[in-house]
Amino acid sequence: MRVLMVASECYPLAKSGGLADVVGALPPALAALGHTVLVCLPGYPSVFAALDAAAEIDSYPELYGGPARVLRGRAAGLDVAVVDAPHLFDRPGHPYVGPDGDEWPDNGFRFAALAVVARELALGRVADLAVDVVHAHDWQAGLVPAYLALDSRPRPATVMTIHNLSFQGQMPAAWLGRLGLPAHAFGADGVEYYGGVGFLKAGLYYADQLTTVSPSYAREIQGSLWGMGMEGLLSARAHDLTGIVNGIDTTVWNPAADPLVSPPYDADTLERRGEHKAHLQAQFGLDVDPERPLFAIISRLAWQKGTDLLVEALDGAVGAGGQMLILGSGDPGMEERCAGAAAVYPGRVATWFGYNEAFAHRIQAGADGIVVASRFEPCGLTQLYGLRYGCVPVVAGTGGLVDTVTDADTDPDHGTGFVFAAGDALALRRAFARVAEAYADRERWRAIQRRGMAQDLGWTRAAQAYVEVYERAGASRHGR
Repeated sequence: MRVLMVASECYPLAKSGGLADVVGALPPALAALGHTVLVCLPGYPSVFAALDAAAEIDSYPELYGGPARVLRGRAAGLDVAVVDAPHLFDRPGHPYVGPDGDEWPDNGFRFAALAVVARELALGRVADLAVDVVHAHDWQAGLVPAYLALDSRPRPATVMTIHNLSFQGQMPAAWLGRLGLPAHAFGADGVEYYGGVGFLKAGLYYADQLTTVSPSYAREIQGSLWGMGMEGLLSARAHDLTGIVNGIDTTVWNPAADPLVSPPYDADTLERRGEHKAHLQAQFGLDVDPERPLFAIISRLAWQKGTDLLVEALDGAVGAGGQMLILGSGDPGMEERCAGAAAVYPGRVATWFGYNEAFAHRIQAGADGIVVASRFEPCGLTQLYGLRYGCVPVVAGTGGLVDTVTDADTDPDHGTGFVFAAGDALALRRAFARVAEAYADRERWRAIQRRGMAQDLGWTRAAQAYVEVYERAGASRHGR
């Protein structure tokens, strides 16, 4: 099968979140199953810095404000088609946000340009490039299924993946014509969403098949609590919606061979984690004490991620004899609250604001528990990295978190972590106490760690599930 994958980010070329990890890891997993994948990406400076053996395969005299080329080459081991439009993508830093912290005001046109190029690649504008299925990711690629469905030319099947429904790409209705969308598409049965043009809405309406990143999240988004206004459409298309839990790159995330983690370790040498823990405690100004369970947060600091609940429940972690290390950035108010907690509990709570990939690996290697307190979480990767590294997950019972972590108290023979009620600070406090009790029983703790490390976390299972979705998309295309 020949797949055109369309996304606004791809690890390690450009990353703002878990979307990039998926787009970087899924194509090689599909290739291992015998399929070919071309990844269509915006031409950010970081993408061009990694691009090798590039050749121009198409050009546009005018594409939303200037000329553009399409270059095909290799980057990060992937076959990529890059939209070289400097007026749209040659910008420093974050893929979507300017130096002032606000979203680029032309984001709608930037990602419409990506969608236009993807449409033309899918419809055969470039000779010798055949496509069986187009796989679009999140709102930035949401116009791709719409453009293809609204085009009169024969088209391949389309699949739309939701990584986080709360990011929807809402644009002014006045942009309809400039986006190349016909007037008849502006309605509930089309791209219209709350009076504007909804990029994600467009993808969810027009794609042949829909996926999201865990079975539980697929169910949750069909209800009013986490449907974000899309629950009607998603419940109507429930038969086309599949939840597939993400995998992780088990070569990048492997404590036995991680260049960022020394000494290396595996499930049989877990005692080596003690060195990593002591180093973390010393580096971040925590009391160096192997008897204290060290909890960690590696997260965007935001309401969705339950940062406020975490701060409210921190006294539970400290009261249980533990420590907390917080790595992340986000809402300034949340950062301030975390910093305030560190001031209240010197030697027991520490913060580092920002994101550092090396720190993330070292924290997973040295912390005892990784806490994910999200109110909702489509899949989550942090807890998967924790399982892989023997950093026991302590997670809210929602979305992909509850799909990937088994509570060690509820199921002592199979437990891989601790699960608490989402959105409940008291439940999180009690979870800290439960973790501390388990940590004091080292034999039990080691068993929990080893069960987590034995989980199949790679991409093969997920890639096989995506192939099944691609096949259903192809079968259903003529029926829609």
